[in-house]
Amino acid sequence: IRPMYSNPPVYGARVVSAVLSDPELTCEWAGDCKTMADRIISMRTALKSSLAAAGSTDNWDHITNQIGMFCFSGLTVEQVDKIKAEHSVYLTKDGRISMAGVTSKNVEYLAKAMAAVTKK
Repeated sequence: IRPMYSNPPVYGARVVSAVLSDPELTCEWAGDCKTMADRIISMRTALKSSLAAAGSTDNWDHITNQIGMFCFSGLTVEQVDKIKAEHSVYLTKDGRISMAGVTSKNVEYLAKAMAAVTKK
């Protein structure tokens, strides 16, 4: 049954080998990686801008200074609990956001929710 639902590790190694052994596929893969990274960077920029537009006066530079798929928002445990309860925004207790889940359609909502729970 296991082979029907998952792939043994050798499958992934074969895919990597096939992609990296073919210059055209390697180029396509690198382009896809760049596209994904650029999208996440643009969502970080949009989140920071949207926080300012939502009236937040906090310093959100850390959002655009970080890199990668995850963002440590700086929200406290209490603020995380509040954003979950009042805005249905889910993130880890330490305030980590998956930037891959932030889109042009939800970034403004996220920013408004973050601004609301951090309002002094």
